Amino acid sequence: MRSKEFLKSQKILRLATIGPSGNPHIVPVWYMYDNDKFYVGTNTKTRKAKNIKKNSKVSFCIDIGIKSPDIVGMTGIGRAKLILKADIVKQLTEKILLRYFKNMRNQSAQQLLHQTDCIIEITPKKITNWKY
Repeated sequence: MRSKEFLKSQKILRLATIGPSGNPHIVPVWYMYDNDKFYVGTNTKTRKAKNIKKNSKVSFCIDIGIKSPDIVGMTGIGRAKLILKADIVKQLTEKILLRYFKNMRNQSAQQLLHQTDCIIEITPKKITNWKY
């Protein structure tokens, strides 16, 4: 499987940001990979959003498998920014959520759509992949 296909096919990205004390903060997030960028919906009150607002450096990991030869993954570093424009946030949030829900009529999908007030846009600077 090629790298872009792998990134588009997976469902969980582990996102690491840098907290105010300089310590890493890592969380699993839903995401969308499009045009060589990652998009993550969140709320500006979350720790990851607050961290990115102060320090745009991030790292991430996407991986699958627990037994060889099916252990595959990618890690990377990059820069993140917050997209706050409401119409763009809503449009991207719906695209992200539709990767996880069959449609937007689902109650949980609607709740997440309304709670999301920003999108984290990650531009990777370096990606390393592995397979065992």
